[in-house]
Amino acid sequence: MVDPRLTNAAVAPAATISRKGTIASFLELGKPRLSAMAVFAVVAGCFLGWTPHGMPPLGIVAATTLGTFLVAVASAALNMYRERELDALMHRTQSRPLPSGRLQPKQVLWFGIVVAILGEGTLLLWSSPLAALVCFLILFSYVLVYTPMKMRTPLNTLMGAIPGALPPVVGFAAVTNKLGFGALILFMILFCWQIPHFLAIAWRYRHDYARAGMRMLPVVDPDGASTRSTMLLYVAGLGIASLLPFVVGMSGEVYLATAVCLDAMFFVPAVLAACTRWESAMRLTFLVSLVYLPLLLTVMVLDRQDAVFPL
Repeated sequence: MVDPRLTNAAVAPAATISRKGTIASFLELGKPRLSAMAVFAVVAGCFLGWTPHGMPPLGIVAATTLGTFLVAVASAALNMYRERELDALMHRTQSRPLPSGRLQPKQVLWFGIVVAILGEGTLLLWSSPLAALVCFLILFSYVLVYTPMKMRTPLNTLMGAIPGALPPVVGFAAVTNKLGFGALILFMILFCWQIPHFLAIAWRYRHDYARAGMRMLPVVDPDGASTRSTMLLYVAGLGIASLLPFVVGMSGEVYLATAVCLDAMFFVPAVLAACTRWESAMRLTFLVSLVYLPLLLTVMVLDRQDAVFPL
């Protein structure tokens, strides 16, 4: 006869592991690194929308950050829900919670809906209606426009860059209650940054995307000519956009010097990757892009000035 104490001792750790696994799976739905980048951009937008003297209201910053983070998590979860069958076909996504069977589709759907409502509610109650509206645009464009476009047209990358460029606009709108020229500049920087950043990923995983039938630019551009020209175009656009905060007086000379150095650091591997399509250059471009944006936004905030032009 089996001692009940031994049975209970065996079941308890297994149940604990299962609960921990479920919690970890829900956390994975939110793509934590991507959501963290969005949060960083929101905070930068709050500071850049405020005057250069003093701190923006911390309550608004906290509510805007939390609300945008929740909406970003919901967007990622609902994206995984919609792409669960495609994720099962790609090596890089087969271990995600849905294709691996760790979570069920209904769990993920309701998780995404509830978290989205919580995020939008936080913004409406404690941030600003305009910030909530911009954040809703992030959710809508990412889940309902960008996600299905992946199967239809290589222009999906440009569409996907729109929700990815809006987080600093949310922060700017939260503290100013308007969308001005400053918000547009922040949007332009993040929009242009995302194209070489994402194409570096898409080129490396083009065979995986092709396996799932996704029409990413590198999939429909086997010789890489269009990928090269697109990367070079937006790298050049980023160079121009990154100088605009100095031109309009959002940030000062320290920012200008830093932006020029960061541009050089990013552009060398990006141009090399665009021209050669070497896997190593694409990987380096991706890694450098992860350093470039946080540093650029940080120095932009630390060296913020009274704008020459109304923002």
